Amino acid sequence: MTKLGIIREGKTPPDKRVPLTPKQCRELLDTYSNLEIYVQPSPIRAFPDSEYEKEGIQLREDLSNCDILMGVKEVPLHMLIPSKKYMFFSHTFKEQPYNRNLLKAILEKNISLIDYEVLTSSSGKRLVGFGRYAGVVGCYNAMLAVGKKYGLFDLKPAHKCHNRKEVEEELKKVKLPSDFKIVITGNGRVAHGALEILNLLPIKKVSPEKYLKEKFVDPVFTQLSVSDYVKTKDGSKLVTNDFYNDPTPYESNFMRFAKESDLFIPCHYWDQDAPFLFSREDAKDIWFRIKVVADISCDIDGPVASTLRPSTISNPLYGYDPVAESETGFMNPRAIGVMAVDNLPCELPKDASEDFGRELIKNIFPELIGKKKSAVIQRATQTTLEGELAEDYKYLNDYVTGS
Repeated sequence: MTKLGIIREGKTPPDKRVPLTPKQCRELLDTYSNLEIYVQPSPIRAFPDSEYEKEGIQLREDLSNCDILMGVKEVPLHMLIPSKKYMFFSHTFKEQPYNRNLLKAILEKNISLIDYEVLTSSSGKRLVGFGRYAGVVGCYNAMLAVGKKYGLFDLKPAHKCHNRKEVEEELKKVKLPSDFKIVITGNGRVAHGALEILNLLPIKKVSPEKYLKEKFVDPVFTQLSVSDYVKTKDGSKLVTNDFYNDPTPYESNFMRFAKESDLFIPCHYWDQDAPFLFSREDAKDIWFRIKVVADISCDIDGPVASTLRPSTISNPLYGYDPVAESETGFMNPRAIGVMAVDNLPCELPKDASEDFGRELIKNIFPELIGKKKSAVIQRATQTTLEGELAEDYKYLNDYVTGS
């Protein structure tokens, strides 16, 4: 029998998301006869304790009887229970400095950490994540920002909407100028989430080639792949896999789109060795047209020059003055309006949790609890119950020790 515990989120600011909704817990119990689920009471979840109890899920403050403990965000050090298996987003596999002490504590407490972010298929595709809802909420916020910047319409903030259905009702207010043009980068789950919102609007999708060459009488958007926004420095043919393996021989080819776009929605993954899409100097160009950037990728002081800092759910918008190269008011006439919320799925916690839990049930539980065995769990296991880094994560040793 495997005993699974859903932990209370302890990170500040509070996160209302859950790895499994009450109905999904019930579904798992009905599917796996060798599974028990316990839920730690919490006053902040999007799904109250009573909904778990309604599905027959036992509430328990002390989860030390559980074999696997599952949460969403990083677990505060004082809440870690020694000698357990944990599943959450640790933000450590890229050697993020702010979580070094977390990984160190996990090793000291002989905890086996299974990190959601590295649950991947054999081809390297991520199997779970909140990226889709980052895209959904980020694109909605893009429309909210455009409405304010141009004085065209006023949308209710996503976090004040009850659910996605209400968000979609709000989108009916969106009315864009006939010559409005939107460019979006990326092809992953974040971009696909953003496209779900764009496809609900009266905006036509066109190819990058048509976007640059033709005139339109209705709002349009285009979606860019890597080959559209970067090029080789020596003029040779771009090979996408080569770019991903080593982006240093490449430079940005994005300015041709910046000169034709009113709104830019970055949804691409960016490597620190890859070229910037547009620089601070680029933003000063007299032909630079972009007036709003909804930076869902949110790489601070990186590939998108206007993203100076992350913004917050309560205050999602600020302005970037390209002349002064500094922050200014969102409504400053010469400012590029910026939306750079870095925890977007938290604005629709119920919908985002439902989506995440569905991916867990489909892609992970057959490996974790069921009879299907592959290397999925092994690939995502960063630390062992013996207090050691797993073989694939030995490279984190210097990071942990601070050397």
